[in-house]
Amino acid sequence: MIDLHCHVLAGIDDGPATFEDSLALARAAADAGTRTLVATPHVSWEYPNTAATIAALVAELNARLKRDGVALEVRTGAELAMTRIGDTDPQELERLTLGGGKWLLVEPPFTVVATGLDLVIADLQQRGYHVLVAHPERCPAFQRERAMLERLVASGALGSLTAGSLDGKFGSPVRRFALELVRDGLIHNVASDAHDHRNRTPTIAAEIERAGLGALREWLTEAVPAAILADGTIPPRPTTVKPRRGSRWLSRGG
Repeated sequence: MIDLHCHVLAGIDDGPATFEDSLALARAAADAGTRTLVATPHVSWEYPNTAATIAALVAELNARLKRDGVALEVRTGAELAMTRIGDTDPQELERLTLGGGKWLLVEPPFTVVATGLDLVIADLQQRGYHVLVAHPERCPAFQRERAMLERLVASGALGSLTAGSLDGKFGSPVRRFALELVRDGLIHNVASDAHDHRNRTPTIAAEIERAGLGALREWLTEAVPAAILADGTIPPRPTTVKPRRGSRWLSRGG
């Protein structure tokens, strides 16, 4: 699997505090079946990280993983707060993409109103970037006005869901909204958004299977993220999806 959203780097945001914790998180990701992991620390006013800092920590972590024989490649990226994008130097922005390509992971605000988000994303697209929207199921503005997310997807943006949302780790309303978004084709990737190896863990496949979405697992965790990292064409979603017995995620005709 490919994990496009993980806070694996030590000491620069709300992820692991130490290098050993970072290493434990990376090992847990490998044990869970992830083979490529994109390090996406926050780039926000609270965490003003730079591409140079991110690249240095990724190189250090990869060197240790190789030395220890851990079958995991870590690539550079960032989770960009909507409010920081306009103030980010264009050359710096180029270095904050997912895996060095043309895709940016954009974090919507955790507020009931996301004024200007559509304009920020449209500007990025006009500048030649593609946009992956981080955890839309957890954004109160999208919960309040789903049509906003629908317009973003119609414009070419993709949605990246947090695996834990499928398990109710962020509450039942978020879980229901997450399943609704998957059912209606507004989610194109599931990532861990892991922050540690104990509580916000780097598991993805297990949550997908428990939600009855196994038929979409390869598309959500391999095909789409591989296309994103290669700047390739996003493959179409599988047309035949059979939920596991007892699952209700397709109950409204998905």
